[in-house]
Amino acid sequence: MISPEHTASILVEALPYIQRFAGKSIVVKLGGAAIDRELDRALAQDVLLLRSVGVRCVLVHGGGPQVNAVLNRVGIEPQFKDGLRVTDEQTLEIVRMVLVGKINRDLVATINKEAADEPVAVGLSGEDAGLLTVVPVDPELGFVGDVSKVRAGVLANLLDDGLAPVVATIGADASGQPHNINADEAARAIAVAMGAEKIVYLTAAPGLLEDVNDESSLIQRISSEELRGKIESDSVSAGMIPKLRACADAVDGGVGTAHIIDGRVPHALLIELLTDRGIGTMIKRSADW
Repeated sequence: MISPEHTASILVEALPYIQRFAGKSIVVKLGGAAIDRELDRALAQDVLLLRSVGVRCVLVHGGGPQVNAVLNRVGIEPQFKDGLRVTDEQTLEIVRMVLVGKINRDLVATINKEAADEPVAVGLSGEDAGLLTVVPVDPELGFVGDVSKVRAGVLANLLDDGLAPVVATIGADASGQPHNINADEAARAIAVAMGAEKIVYLTAAPGLLEDVNDESSLIQRISSEELRGKIESDSVSAGMIPKLRACADAVDGGVGTAHIIDGRVPHALLIELLTDRGIGTMIKRSADW
C-alpha cells in the first residue's frame, strides 16, 4: 500500500508538468498491438485525469492485428508493402468494420465507463465532417490514403465542449471514397494541424531500440535528423518505418516532442508526461537539442 507521504510526493512531482501542459493539446496514438481490455481501462483513466487538469487530449487508434484476425477468419491473407496495408475493396470493408464499428466503440465505452460524472468520450472517424481528407498513396496499395487536409476545428470544438475525441483512422478523398490511413501518419497529421505540444505513440515495445532483439538497448533521446538517418540506413524494421517517419515529420512540422513508449505498461501515458522518470524514446527537432 502506498503511504500518504509517497502519494503526496507523487503529486508534488507531477505539479510542474500539470502546470506546463494545462491548456496544451496532446495527441495519443494507440497501436493495435497495444490494445488490451485492462490496459485500455488504465489508458482511459489517464485520458480522464489529463482532461481534468486541463490537458486537451485526442486519442487516435489503429487496429492492425485485429484487422488481420478478421481477414484470416474470412480466408483473406493480409498483404503489406513498405509497412502499409494493401487495401482492396473487400479489405477496406473489413478495415472500416473493425476500426470504426468495433475498436472505436469499445474505446469510447471504456472511457465513458471510467468517467466519474457524465460520459465525455466521443467517437468519430476521419470521414466524419471531413475530419481527414486524403489523396491515394499508390495504385498498388489500393484504397490507402495520405492525409492532405485536417479539419482541426472539428476536434477543437469537441475539446472546447469538454469532450474527449477518439478518432478511427479512415478518411475520404475529394470524391467521398473512403480510404484506409496508416494510423501513425494520421496521428502525425492531426498533431501538426492542432499545433500539439506532444504526440505520444503507445506501442507493444519499450521504444526505439538500438538492437531490436535486446529490450535493454533502449534509445531514450534522439533528434529527428538522427532518426531519419536510422530509417535510411535500414537499421530499423520495415514495420517501424511509418511510425519513425511520422515522429520525425511531426517534430519538424512544429509539434514540441514525439514519444514512443510501451503501451503494455499500465498508466504509461501518465508516467511519460507527469513524472521525472518517463519511459520510452523522446524525439525532438534537431535544432532544439
